[in-house]
Amino acid sequence: MTEIPEHLRKRAEEARKKAAGAAASSGDAPAPAAPEGGSGGGEAESKIPAHLLERARKAREKASGGGDEGGGVTTAAPAAAAAGGTATAVATAAPPVAAGPGGHTQRLLTVVKSGSIQDVKATPQDKVHVWPHLLAIEFVASLLCLAFLLVFSIFVNAPLQVLANPNLTPNPSKAPWYFLGLQELLTMFHPMVAGVTIPGIGLFALILAPYTDRNPSNKPEDRKFAISIFTVFLMFWAVLVIIGSFFRGPGFNFVFPWQSGLFFDL
Repeated sequence: MTEIPEHLRKRAEEARKKAAGAAASSGDAPAPAAPEGGSGGGEAESKIPAHLLERARKAREKASGGGDEGGGVTTAAPAAAAAGGTATAVATAAPPVAAGPGGHTQRLLTVVKSGSIQDVKATPQDKVHVWPHLLAIEFVASLLCLAFLLVFSIFVNAPLQVLANPNLTPNPSKAPWYFLGLQELLTMFHPMVAGVTIPGIGLFALILAPYTDRNPSNKPEDRKFAISIFTVFLMFWAVLVIIGSFFRGPGFNFVFPWQSGLFFDL
C-alpha cells in the first residue's frame, strides 16, 4: 500500500474536525431558514460539497447492504419548506468504509510516475564493431576487385607505347595527366616557386583545414566554407590539367586544339 504523506493526513484531520463541530452545533434538528441571498450556517462552515456527501452516503449504503450505519445524511425538515421558507441541507458524513491507515481519508490524488526508479534498459547505439562487420566487407570487396582486374587484364591489353628511344625526344614531351598541372605551373613560374612554394602552401593548407573549419555538421548546406575551399582547389587544378592536355603543342607552346589538333596521348 502506498504511504499517504503526512501533510495530507493533517489536512484531512482538520477537515473532519470542522465537519464534526458543524454537526455538533447543528444537531439533528432542521436547519434554520437562511437569510436572503445567503446560505445556512452549517453549509458555510462545512467545505465538503453536498453532491460529494450524497455520493459517499450512497457508497456506504451499497457497501452495507442498503443500511444507514454509523450516521447518515440529515436533511432539513419538510416543515420549513411547507411554511414557504428557504431551507438548507446540513450534512454529517461518517468515515467511509474504505479508509486509509489510521482511519484517514483523502480527497486528493497522489500522482506517481509509472516505471521503476532505476532504468535498467541499455541505451541503443548505432555503432558496430570493426571486426567482423567492417573488415569482412572490405576483404570481400578487395577480392572482387582483384578478380575483376585479373580477368580484364587477360582479355584487354594495356595501352602501352613503343620502347623509348634515347636518341629521339618526343615533341611536345608531356607528363602524365595527373602531373600536367604541375608541369603547367613550371611554364608560368620559377621552378622553385612552381615546384616547392605553391605545393608547399597547398600541403600546409590541408594540414590546417581541420583546425580552420570546425563545423561538425554533415549536411552540405551547413558546410559552405569547406565546400567553397574544395571547389576553388578542384577548379584551379582542373583548369591547369585541361590547358596542359589540350592547349599545349610542339615546344609546349599554347595552341588551339581545333586549329592544330591534339598533342596528347592517353
